[in-house]
Formats: sequence, structure tokens, C-alpha cells
Amino acid sequence: MTWLEQLAVFGAGIAAGGINTIVGSGTLITFPILLAFGVPPVTANVSNTIGLVPGSLSGVHGYRRELAGQRARLLRLGSASLFGGITGAVLLLVLPADAFKAIVPILIIAALMLVVVQPRLARWVKRQRENDDTPAPAHGGPILFAAIYATGVYGGYFGAAQGVLLIGLLGVFVHEDIQRLNGVKNALALIVNGISASIFIVVADVNWRVAVLIALGSIIGGQLGARMGRRMPPTVLRAVIVVVGVIAVVRLLSS
Repeated sequence: MTWLEQLAVFGAGIAAGGINTIVGSGTLITFPILLAFGVPPVTANVSNTIGLVPGSLSGVHGYRRELAGQRARLLRLGSASLFGGITGAVLLLVLPADAFKAIVPILIIAALMLVVVQPRLARWVKRQRENDDTPAPAHGGPILFAAIYATGVYGGYFGAAQGVLLIGLLGVFVHEDIQRLNGVKNALALIVNGISASIFIVVADVNWRVAVLIALGSIIGGQLGARMGRRMPPTVLRAVIVVVGVIAVVRLLSS
């Protein structure tokens, strides 16, 4: 990779770290960049997952105040994310590379649709909260546990818009302040990415230069996302994510 390409990967890591902390979908920034620079799809996904872990940790640290008092919830839902992430990572490694190239465009398109409909989803969640006077399980109940596990499988396999899925699920099933739920979302995504990365480091082909560049960028982005991300125009952010996601789909289908 040239110095300009490495700088672009570092910048993409900053953007992805910030986006993951605020919304999720940071992979839709970094993954297309890696494909454009000729990194094979599975290697790009593995290296990207490893690189984004420090950014996820940075984002969780930035939301530490919102996580106070949620230890029991994190332990319960975190176990679902842990086992889901293991399942997804194993699927990525055991399925052939051709399967990844066939499945990922579908996953990206689904993720982009989630990014687009997120404002409507948020409004629907708000109405549900206003209209539902019945007491809800403190940690969402068994349906949420199963859904968090399934999201972990998706996150371990690819993971774009994992955060959108998580915040949508948490908002529906847990009656809690949205910023506190966003802190939980960041922690669950960290668990999935962390366990997947641990598996990939041991058994997968990693482009360590790419992983380090994304890691350094995502640490900065995670802090920026936690401190200033709420000031970013959400429409602009979603537009950027959709554009780079479409680029990724076109790149995968044409390769």
C-alpha cells in the first residue's frame, strides 16, 4: 500500500470509530476502502474487525457514565453477544470465501436499509414507549436475549450496522433512557468484535498493517464520537454511510 492509501485507511478508521460509537455501521466506511485498495474480501473483513476493537473500547470508555448501574443487564445480554460472536466468527472461517462474497452484498444491502429507516424506527420505538403502560422485564426477557444472540452471529460474521440492530432491539424491549441504551449497545458490540477478533488473530489471515492503521484511527474516532458525535447532522451521516455501502456492494459484485 502507498502512503496515501495508508493515510486513507487511517482516516477511514477515525470515521468508523466515531460512527460506531454514535450509530453503528462503521464497517460500511472501512470495508469498501480496503476492497478498493485490493485487499481480499475475507482478509479485509478479518483485519477490519481486529482494527475496530480498540475503537469500540474507546467508545465504551466514553460512555462509561451511561453504563453506571447496568452491570446485571450487561452480564445477561453480554453473554448472548459473546456466544453469538463466537458462532459468527466460526461461520466466517468455515464457510468458503465464495460464500462470503455471495452473502455479504445481501448483508450490506440489509444494513443500508436499516440505516435509512433508523429515524422511523426511533419514532416507532418512542411511540411504543409512550403507549405501553405495562411493566417490562428489566433486561428485555428471553426474546431480547435470543435476538441479541442472533445479532451477535451477524456481527461475528460481518457486522455492518450491528449497532443499528442493537439499539433498535434495546429500544423496543428495554424501558430505559436512550443514551444509557446507547452505552449498552457499544458494550455489546465490543464483546462481539472482541471475541471475533481473538479468534481471527489465532487462526485467520490478517493484514496487520491494515489492522493497526484502523486501530489507531478508531481509537481517536471512538473518543470523538462519544464527545462530539451527537452534534453531527444525522442526515449527512446516513447519506455518507449509504454511499460507501453502495460502493462496497458494486465492488463485491464486480470482483
